[in-house]
Amino acid sequence: MRSGRKSIQLQNDHALLQQIGPVLSESLVMKEVPGIQIASYMVVTILAAKGSLEDSGLTAFMDQLVHGWTAETIRPGLYCLCTLSQYRSAKQVSAKVAKALLKVPNLVSLLGEIHQSHKVDRLTNGLAIALVERLAKKGDARGLPIVSAFLTAGLISEKHTKLVYKTLLVAAHKITDDVDKDGHVRKELGSVLVSMSHASGELGEIIRDTIEEVDFSIEELELKLETAVRPKLAIEAPTENAPEHQDSDMADDQQHLEAAFVKLSGHPAPKTSCLSKESLSLFDELSAFFLLAAASENDTQRFDGAPVLSRSEAPTKSFYLSFYVRIWCGPFPTLAKAAALDRVKIRIKEEDFVEKDLQALIPYCIAALGDPAKRVRRAAADLVAVLGQSLTVNQKAARQVWGAKDLYGKAAGPIPWLEPEAAKALVSNVLLPSLEESVLHEDHISATLTNSLESSHEGKESGKKHISKASRLSILKFLCGHVLEAPIFMVKLRLLKPLNQVRSNSDTKTDLLLPLLRWWAGLSKEEEAQVTAVESIDELTVGTACVDIVAAKSASGLELLFELVKLPQLATRPHLLDTVFKRIQKIWSSMKAETQFQVASDLLGLSQTTTGTSGEPTPVAVEAADLLRKIELSTDILLHFLASMQNDVQLATEPPASKRRRVSASDHATNTKAQISTEYDTTISKIRFVLELVQESNPEKHPEMLPSLFTVLSDLQHLRSAVGSELGYLQNLVLSSLLAMMPAYHNNKALVIDPSVGHGDILASCIQKSTSPTVINAALLLVASLARTAPDVVLHSVMPIFTFMGGSVLRQADDYSAHVVNQTVKEVIPPLIENFRKTRRNLIASTSELLSSFVIAYEHIPSHRKQDLFVSLVENLGPEDFLFAVLAMFVDKYGTTDSMISFTTNILGSFAVEIQLQTLIKLLDLVGDVFKPKPALSSSLLGKGGSGDVDPAKLAGKQLALLPHLLSNRRLKKEITLLAERDDMDSVKIRDLYATLLESLLSLAAIVKSKKQLHNRCGDALSNLLNLLSMAEFIKSVETLLDRPNVELRQKVLRALELRVDKESNTDPKSRAALLAFLPQLTAVIRESDDMNYKHTAVTCVDKIAEKYGKKDLEAVAAAATTIAGDHCLGQSSETLRVMALLCLASLVDVLQDGIVPVLPVAIPKALGYLEQSLQGEAANAELHNAAYAFMTALAQHIPYMISGAYLERLLVCSYASAAAGLDTESNQCRLDCLQFLAKLVEPKALFVALDQTWSKASAAGFMVRQYPTPTHLKQRIANEFQALTEQLRVLGMALDKYPKLTVAKNLSALTAILLKALDLRRQLAAQTEVEFTPTQLDQFESAVNDCALKMIYKLNDAAFRPIFSQLVEWSSQLPKQDVSGKALRQLSLYGFFYTFFSSLKSIVTSYASYISDEAAKTLIKSDLKDAAQRELWKRILRSLAQCFEHDQDEFWQAPAHFGAVAPVLIEQFQRAGSVDVAEELVPTVVELGAAADSKEHHKELNGSLLKLLRSEQAAVRLGVVKCQQALTDRLGQEWLANLPEMLPYISELQDDDDETVERENRRWIVKIEQALGESLDSMLQ
Repeated sequence: MRSGRKSIQLQNDHALLQQIGPVLSESLVMKEVPGIQIASYMVVTILAAKGSLEDSGLTAFMDQLVHGWTAETIRPGLYCLCTLSQYRSAKQVSAKVAKALLKVPNLVSLLGEIHQSHKVDRLTNGLAIALVERLAKKGDARGLPIVSAFLTAGLISEKHTKLVYKTLLVAAHKITDDVDKDGHVRKELGSVLVSMSHASGELGEIIRDTIEEVDFSIEELELKLETAVRPKLAIEAPTENAPEHQDSDMADDQQHLEAAFVKLSGHPAPKTSCLSKESLSLFDELSAFFLLAAASENDTQRFDGAPVLSRSEAPTKSFYLSFYVRIWCGPFPTLAKAAALDRVKIRIKEEDFVEKDLQALIPYCIAALGDPAKRVRRAAADLVAVLGQSLTVNQKAARQVWGAKDLYGKAAGPIPWLEPEAAKALVSNVLLPSLEESVLHEDHISATLTNSLESSHEGKESGKKHISKASRLSILKFLCGHVLEAPIFMVKLRLLKPLNQVRSNSDTKTDLLLPLLRWWAGLSKEEEAQVTAVESIDELTVGTACVDIVAAKSASGLELLFELVKLPQLATRPHLLDTVFKRIQKIWSSMKAETQFQVASDLLGLSQTTTGTSGEPTPVAVEAADLLRKIELSTDILLHFLASMQNDVQLATEPPASKRRRVSASDHATNTKAQISTEYDTTISKIRFVLELVQESNPEKHPEMLPSLFTVLSDLQHLRSAVGSELGYLQNLVLSSLLAMMPAYHNNKALVIDPSVGHGDILASCIQKSTSPTVINAALLLVASLARTAPDVVLHSVMPIFTFMGGSVLRQADDYSAHVVNQTVKEVIPPLIENFRKTRRNLIASTSELLSSFVIAYEHIPSHRKQDLFVSLVENLGPEDFLFAVLAMFVDKYGTTDSMISFTTNILGSFAVEIQLQTLIKLLDLVGDVFKPKPALSSSLLGKGGSGDVDPAKLAGKQLALLPHLLSNRRLKKEITLLAERDDMDSVKIRDLYATLLESLLSLAAIVKSKKQLHNRCGDALSNLLNLLSMAEFIKSVETLLDRPNVELRQKVLRALELRVDKESNTDPKSRAALLAFLPQLTAVIRESDDMNYKHTAVTCVDKIAEKYGKKDLEAVAAAATTIAGDHCLGQSSETLRVMALLCLASLVDVLQDGIVPVLPVAIPKALGYLEQSLQGEAANAELHNAAYAFMTALAQHIPYMISGAYLERLLVCSYASAAAGLDTESNQCRLDCLQFLAKLVEPKALFVALDQTWSKASAAGFMVRQYPTPTHLKQRIANEFQALTEQLRVLGMALDKYPKLTVAKNLSALTAILLKALDLRRQLAAQTEVEFTPTQLDQFESAVNDCALKMIYKLNDAAFRPIFSQLVEWSSQLPKQDVSGKALRQLSLYGFFYTFFSSLKSIVTSYASYISDEAAKTLIKSDLKDAAQRELWKRILRSLAQCFEHDQDEFWQAPAHFGAVAPVLIEQFQRAGSVDVAEELVPTVVELGAAADSKEHHKELNGSLLKLLRSEQAAVRLGVVKCQQALTDRLGQEWLANLPEMLPYISELQDDDDETVERENRRWIVKIEQALGESLDSMLQ
């Protein structure tokens, strides 16, 4: 928990640490689980950063961390240590941490890497202090390199750097012989201190400031360590409060000094100067003694008076002064240097130097004024002041120059000594005025001297004393002479520092100092190391100073530099070689143009030098090449380089001259091949280098190189053929340079590219021949730039380029290739198209090859780039002209696959609505062009897919297959809808384009009408086109088309409207309003047009509109109905128009209902007339027939009261005729639908009367209707033929089903009349000999009659039906007696009804048998079974009686009267067994009678009558009776067997019957009896 109060927060942190501390402590030392350790480091890091942990806790974590880390976890552990240290106080790390870090390999480099992202200063500071403490206490110097590396690498902050260095100094004071017995540690520590104090830059400044801030004697420390800790700081005088322990050390040093003085006294006085080479050994010995004496003034004076120095002879001999000169200019402690300067100052003040010219000391005083130590500079300033005084004394008298003869020894060259005035000017005007500033800063004397030796104008302007030009030249030569002769390199360097900065007289200065450069460059590496080691100077510093001698305008100096770089020993001294080339680079900008040209040429030659064996570039070549890359090369130089390269290419590609060689043919071939390969390598290397120089020289600043670079590119094509290599890198260098120049040519109209040279052909060749994607991309970008800048250069060559692009760069998947293609398309195509426009060529035909190359490459282009690429292509081509061509070529090439449809649709959707519509129009025009006798544009674009498919239908089919998908584009529909809704010029334009598109599509559909597949695709396209606009906008768009004089076009537009209406939603208020408002225009078309087809289409549109929206505007629809029903439409002679008018009226009836009544007096007679007309002639007019029925059906459905009387009878008569016409199923169904509505909706009385009135006409119609549906209107159909009357019966049946009992009862007379006529049909048909029918047909018809009769009976009660039943029985006999056949046929139909009646109503109507029992008995007796009709009547009577017997539940037949009326007659019928099969009908009837008359008396009577017949002479009679007995036994069982005693005699007789069949059936009877009784009859029959 975080808390704002510090005390509470500390408590929370401590509580958290107590909880997780033990866990972290264990996890930090899990060496075998590095993952756990690293996770622990993360937790500890977060804890240190977020928690306010004390130093003790952080230190504990650090100790535990280093205790457990391994090689795998050191790096993350160091990160954690750095973080812990940053939140810890800035103090040394613990001994554990220091010891662990000492063992880490590459610790400094690891911390350096961490330092890039994390702070490490506190860890490095704490570790450095800990390591220094180990050094001071234990003499452990292992940490010194780490501390030194920390300081030099900048891993310790400035504040901590001072602290660490002071700690090192203190440690150096504290180390004693007890810790460091052999002095090794102190020596190593001294080396570190010296190296730190000599450091350059900010670190050196910090160290030197630190040395000046310490509060102990640095001089004593230097003497103790036997080194100059502060080579750049003056040694302060020993303080009086120095530590007492130093006294013992000084006592030891005094003993050594005394011994030295003794030794010095024995040395003879030398004769040479200490600045000559001969006295080096003596000087080394004396300098050591002087260092011992320098700490004490007394000792210094004592040393100064030593005989070996020859102090008294100093004015005449140079040893004394030269000794001290060499001390203060050498690598000695500051105290010693200051003491030396003081000695010389004191000595030259003496009288014996008054006559001496001490100008020889001036250069060395200047060097002392440049010393880093302030004390040395102060002492030097005092010396210069004394020199200034000596030069003013006796200046008019000629004085001898001190040291003029022997200062540098006999081998030295002459020194150009100064004239007194020049010497005085140098000291008085230059040195003395600047002494104070020189003391303050070591570099001031150099700057002052440089300014003085420059032109005197600045001196005059600033008020300084003027130095003449002659004096300045004299001083310059004087100083240069001393630079050459001075044996001390520190002096040379400090004098060269101002001299190398002098710009005036630079040629003279360079010529004077060149020997020094030549000498230094001539040294070997070992000699160089020896020279620099003596004075502890850096060889790089010396080399830089020597090379800086060469001035930019010195031809001799530059010549010398190029001579030096060719020296073999310079290859071993890379730093000097590097310095030489850096000097050339530095002075390059100051060179004259001619000099630059020559130097560049020389450098180019040097850059191509290689070693003789391996062919690797020499160090000089590497440096020269590097220099050429760094300097700014002029256009002339670069052109020269390119020209030289062209010559090399020409030499390399030309075949070698055939020379006579005295070698074998094989050796000759081998040598020649090797030579050619070497030449190629050399040439290619130079070309590569030169082209890299061109590319690095900012080619945009050198546009003049463009022709040369194109020439090089052309040469490379020849060279690559000769070499057999791609040379892609070289070509890319040329192309990139040319690309860089293009903006310059584009912006500067003065720069012109010559189009006649053939640059475009070169690029085309480069693109076509190259296999390098990089080269191709660069060349394409260059083509794009040229097309933008100078299109005439490349336009004639772009077609092959685009063809090649399809097989190369378009297939690349990288983003850069995509950029290249886009740029090429963007820059090249627009000017190309513009060029085609200027030449007045057909744009599409001219670019078909270009388009084809892109289309062919489509399948190889990465999928994520396809759409963007082709959208860009079309945009740059001009979508108004080319989008349709691109889409057409795609479909022609790849067909209408799902992917292609999606792709082309997306491309089309990428453009504005206006462009999309224009594209679709042009696409339709293209398809239309295919069918022309001489196709124009289509022959250029289509049929080039490689398949040879040029069939116009197939070509058009591909395009038309795409069109519906393009029109169904959601984006197109959305945008066109939004745009069309705005009432502005844009919306008007969109409507016009839409109308044009619709017209084009309709025209094309007419062209391909004979080709069903194409016509269907046009229909699909039209369907989608109609859905693009809202209905209101669609009507606005096509209004202009309806005003055209072309009737066919207007008809097509209305057809399109019709299709659109079909798909329109009936809930859209805008569409409804627009269409209803359009109705008057349609009715006007119907009234005014003379074209029947046009009228037909208008009526169709009215039909569609009224059907969907008519109920919203009944008035407009009623007006349309009046027009349609009138003579202008329905009254026309065109059958198709009549059909459409009737159908439309049918729809209008549905819409208007009662509102159409005013129209019906005209419409109904015409409709019925057309219906009658459709059924006339040999072949019926099914369309007119169906249309008329549709109209009448609508009337019957919605306003049935309008169909009555004559209309209804006329309609029924037409229906009978239709049934007899043999029409198709659809026509029949139309009729039946109409009849169904009539049956259910027309007023019942009118219907029943009409049915009765038209019965005769129906019966005359015959048997015609097929496949009539079942009453339940199920899908199955009965494959039988029916009479037209059956339809009438069906209507009757449906009416009976529909209307209630009361209605049926009211119309009973008409219904009875219809029933009687129906039952009498069999007799009537039999009388008509010309009518052919089958019994089956009659049976089916009578079955339908019986069904209708039952439906009527179901609606009647007993009281109402009994009279009708009685009337039916009486009616059956109401025929003349002589018409026996007619009576039989009528009774045959009637008993068929009775059978259905009794079987359907069962026991309810059993009593009705009393009406027919007598008549039935009579008929059975009188029936002539030889007549087919009477035999069938005999069977129907038996079946009817059987049904009546079977369903008797009221014991009706048990009554003796009823039983006696039929039983004897039935038994008597067995006598007819010879002429009819009694077992089929008679036996079942008798059995049912026996079951119904359930009494012993009746059974006994029946049994007796049957047994009597068993003794008949006819076997058939006996057989029939036996079968009847069997049936009775099965049905009645033991009840019937109660008469068994009477049966047994007869049974016994039958066992021996003459007829085997009778005998066999008798046995079966016996078996049945035994089964019923359960016992055998054998005993009874014996």
